[in-house]
Amino acid sequence: MRFEVWAPEAERVVLECAGATHALERDADRAGWWSGEAPAEDGTRYGFSVDGGPVLPDPRSRRQPDGPDGLSAVVDHGRYAWRTPWPGRGVRDAVLYELHVGTYTREGTLDAAAGRLGHLADLGVTHVELMPLCPFPGRHGWGYEGVSLWAVHEPYGGPEALKRFVDAAHAHGLGVVLDVVHNHLGPSGNYLPAFGPYFTETHQTPWGAAVNLDAPGSDDVRAYLLGSALAWLRDYRLDGLRLDAVHALADTRACHFLEELSTAVDALADELGRPLSLIAESDLGDPRTVTPRASGGLGLHAQWNDDFHHALHTALTGEAQGYYEDFARAPLAALAKTMTRAFFHDGTYSTFRGRAHGRPVDRARTPAYRFLGYSQTHDQIGNRAQGDRLSADLSPGLLACAAALTLTGPFTPMLFMGEEWGASTPWQFFTDHTDPELADAVRRGRRREFAAHGWAEEDIPDPQDHGTRDRSCLDWSEPGSGHHARLLAWYRELIALRRTRGDLTDPDLAAVRVAFDEEAHWFAFRRGDLRIAVNLGAEPVVLPLDGRHARVLAAWEPVAAPGADGVVRVPAESCVILAAS
Repeated sequence: MRFEVWAPEAERVVLECAGATHALERDADRAGWWSGEAPAEDGTRYGFSVDGGPVLPDPRSRRQPDGPDGLSAVVDHGRYAWRTPWPGRGVRDAVLYELHVGTYTREGTLDAAAGRLGHLADLGVTHVELMPLCPFPGRHGWGYEGVSLWAVHEPYGGPEALKRFVDAAHAHGLGVVLDVVHNHLGPSGNYLPAFGPYFTETHQTPWGAAVNLDAPGSDDVRAYLLGSALAWLRDYRLDGLRLDAVHALADTRACHFLEELSTAVDALADELGRPLSLIAESDLGDPRTVTPRASGGLGLHAQWNDDFHHALHTALTGEAQGYYEDFARAPLAALAKTMTRAFFHDGTYSTFRGRAHGRPVDRARTPAYRFLGYSQTHDQIGNRAQGDRLSADLSPGLLACAAALTLTGPFTPMLFMGEEWGASTPWQFFTDHTDPELADAVRRGRRREFAAHGWAEEDIPDPQDHGTRDRSCLDWSEPGSGHHARLLAWYRELIALRRTRGDLTDPDLAAVRVAFDEEAHWFAFRRGDLRIAVNLGAEPVVLPLDGRHARVLAAWEPVAAPGADGVVRVPAESCVILAAS
């Protein structure tokens, strides 16, 4: 088997493979690369030593059986026999479901999660969006401190388990999207600097030196990230990637890394004959992220829209701290703006940032489905002091209203696991660092962060306490009873409506019409021939709607069809969807 590694500044590179050592040779055709052959097969352990240093895992390791600090293992992807023919599934008309493997089930494995895919198929979602799977220290964590960007976290089941999961998802008709992190690597188990200039001090990020996308040596670093992305899509038959915090990708080159990535992914989609999607998390408020390359954009297929979340969250909760401040001044007006123009900050002043932020979306050229809308995500729950979901404070009726606004709104909807039944379990920040100093630093940093906002240290869950992870696991006894079952049935009904009523997937943002009353706390909007009315207030409201729209398609509480006067009476904390009779 041929082994190769990029180590441009090395004088000597040695491969240790199955207990034997082999000196590698400089590659005559590729500057900075070393290569050689050694006997190996699937599962063979190996690593590289640079200039007499310790034997380290392969930067392009496909498997880390003993974690980030152990030797790499050879993976023969051809050994897996795929069972499910799959034509692929793009993000248009999709409903995504964000899932964390380690807490979706108590077992915390890919195989256990696969056993619950029937629930998602019955719910009606189209794609599972897996949070990061790359290896990280310990057993439990969010996954955003991963290393070995080509490998699967071993406690989740490793590479074979991911293939079984994808195969099972496809058998259920579900696409699979994977969250990948290109903007930093974890602080523990990251050996890339020993091989080459994977990072640069030219730019600084919240995690330290930036990944080297534009300094000397960046050609091969970009190729490293591109190769990883394409490997997930090809070797594991994934349907797309969610790109974490692309605003933290510091790149001053004329061709931005994201443009290069979208070009490569589109080419692979053509080669494979199935759609592949790139979904960005971006804080830039810049529609060029999802503008096609031919029109001067970066060519990504969709992006998360936190502005919609923030407007909806403030309307539901009244919270006004931090980045919610601008939205909370007039939350329904903010919701109306995001519903019709995608971004709330589109060149307007952001109090949280202390400057103008964002850029307007060209609604004539940018379809609504390129933006993901959601009421909850791992970030918006887990980065709260106690990881409390909306269900911790809101009534089932308000949760139903949040679902209606998300699932009948103009954007591609995304749910966070458990929200469909109003899960009572929190989703807290947890880690399992094996380095005691790092573990203590994370613990103290978390408490210090929230102490600045008035929280007592003892009220902040210890990320290193295994109980913090255990509390965050879904309770699968909940969906079958009480208000949980009722809410789950509501989510199923709304998703089914979205699938059968073409007006709900109309991509034209300019066609959305809204009306609202901040004081009475109601919000109504039009999607083609449908009218959606939401009462977030504590008192019933009477809304004047078009009298032609007399048939109730769905309602959280019983609602009489409007009479000739076109008036509909919506109970407190409830919602209704109407259509022309």
